[in-house]
Amino acid sequence: MPSKPAPIKKSPAKKAAEKAPEPAPEPEPAPVEAPPAEAPPAEAAAPAEEAPAAAAPAAEGEGAPVAPAVDTPAAEGTDETPVEEGGDSTAPAEADAPPADVPAADVPAADAAATDAAATDATDAPAAEDSAAAPAADTADAPADAAPAEPAVVEEPPKAPTPPPPAVPTSAPLDVSVEDVNDSSLTIKWKTPEIIGDSGLDGFTIEYCKDGTKDWVVAQEELTPVNRYCIKNLTAGDLLHVRVVAVNPGGRSEPATLAAPVPIREVVDRPKIKIPRNLRARVVRQVGEQINLVIPFLGKPKPVVSWLKDGQPLDTKRVNIRNSDKDSIMFIRTSEREDSGVYEMSVKVDSFEDKALLTLQVVERPGPPTSVKLVDAWGFNAALEWTPPKDNGNTEITGYTVQKADRKTGEWFTVLEHYHRLTATVSDLIMGNSYSFRVFAENKVGTSESCVVTKAVATIQKTGINYKPPEYPEHNFSEAPKFTTSLCDRAATVGYTTKLLCSVRGSPKPKIEWLKNQMVIGDDPKFRKLSNQGICSLEIRKPCSFDGGIYTCRAKNAQGEAAVSCKLEVKQIIISEEKGK
Repeated sequence: MPSKPAPIKKSPAKKAAEKAPEPAPEPEPAPVEAPPAEAPPAEAAAPAEEAPAAAAPAAEGEGAPVAPAVDTPAAEGTDETPVEEGGDSTAPAEADAPPADVPAADVPAADAAATDAAATDATDAPAAEDSAAAPAADTADAPADAAPAEPAVVEEPPKAPTPPPPAVPTSAPLDVSVEDVNDSSLTIKWKTPEIIGDSGLDGFTIEYCKDGTKDWVVAQEELTPVNRYCIKNLTAGDLLHVRVVAVNPGGRSEPATLAAPVPIREVVDRPKIKIPRNLRARVVRQVGEQINLVIPFLGKPKPVVSWLKDGQPLDTKRVNIRNSDKDSIMFIRTSEREDSGVYEMSVKVDSFEDKALLTLQVVERPGPPTSVKLVDAWGFNAALEWTPPKDNGNTEITGYTVQKADRKTGEWFTVLEHYHRLTATVSDLIMGNSYSFRVFAENKVGTSESCVVTKAVATIQKTGINYKPPEYPEHNFSEAPKFTTSLCDRAATVGYTTKLLCSVRGSPKPKIEWLKNQMVIGDDPKFRKLSNQGICSLEIRKPCSFDGGIYTCRAKNAQGEAAVSCKLEVKQIIISEEKGK
């Protein structure tokens, strides 16, 4: 029996042939009838099985070079087309039709080779592709009237549909709680499950059973799509457990059950906490203060009151709780910073509960800043920098106080108060002095008890200053004598002292001379001459009738002289003889 042709490896010559330019246009087809264009694969395989012997002699008669040439197009028509088109392995009729001059004996051989090539594994496809150069060579040797080989369009078979994912139940409903209860019904509510999945959610079913039994009863006939349901026709006095189950095509979810059984009875007053207005915001107290908070509430029958601090039970050694029918009192004798936190008060009547939060903040003075540093000193200024305190007193830092001290006196003076930044510049320092600085922290309680002091000292250096007083032109105040008040004529009585007055100015101070009838009055003891601050006076002691005349005051200095005169008349007292007798 003839053996299958071995797969042909791609040689360098064939690789070059694949990269070669396209052949010249094909000649017109010859008037030879071509086989039908769409030959079924079964018909092509039948002649190949009936005449295997004829295919072998034909292949041997053609010689070794001819066998690959005939066999390669068949392989190309079977293997290469599915790789490129992705359809059936049916070869087109135009590809199977031999040229007009090829002997008829070669056709069955080609069909047999095509059948064998179609049966080979997918690993032989590269060999079939490598032989693509052989048909191109045969086509070139064929006569001009050979029929052109055109690939047929092959349809891809439909793919099987992807099976849907299996249905999965949802997660359990969330936060099941009691909304209302009376002596014959119970209303509950819940939240939608966190995980629903692709299967969706059909609804919820509600089940309940009496306390002490496990006989769960479905409360409704159909699924409810909402997150609230009222169970009716209940018996007063029963203690019921209730659970909610989510249902979807995947089945039932895990049940969500109420935390505690619910007694079926009428609640007169639901619990309600009434926090005073002054306690709704943050409650701030200082360390050591006494805390006494009264919080009223409503509820009937008497509610059960419980307290938590930051989600944990209270420390009864530090916090005392006193409950009555109307209010609850939280009492701390001496508050400390550890008492700060969020307090939760809970008032519960059966399944109804009300909660309230109370924030307590216990504060104190802050600690000192962590460090302070003298950054630079120049001129009459010094730059400081410090870091916030580690302990802020359990409240925010509102500012800082900066003080300075001269090293000579050691007294501290405040230069900055309620200062908000962490850097500061201190100015107006005195030249030649050395300064230290310290910083206090402040909060709403007050200033820190301790402070932090700079290690370095800011020294204000003396600078060489040569003071040169300004030169002013000297004003010349020289002035010739001038009388501002002249002498006045006077009349005196014999025996009564009289005085002549005038005023004069001049610079330098003028010399004053008195004259009587143009004669200079010397050192006569009868005349007394005075000059004080420009006021000149001449006193005549007990004048007689001979002292009358013209008196002159003359003032002299380097700038000139001036004079004023007056007339003095001395009258004699005449006593009548009759009066004398």
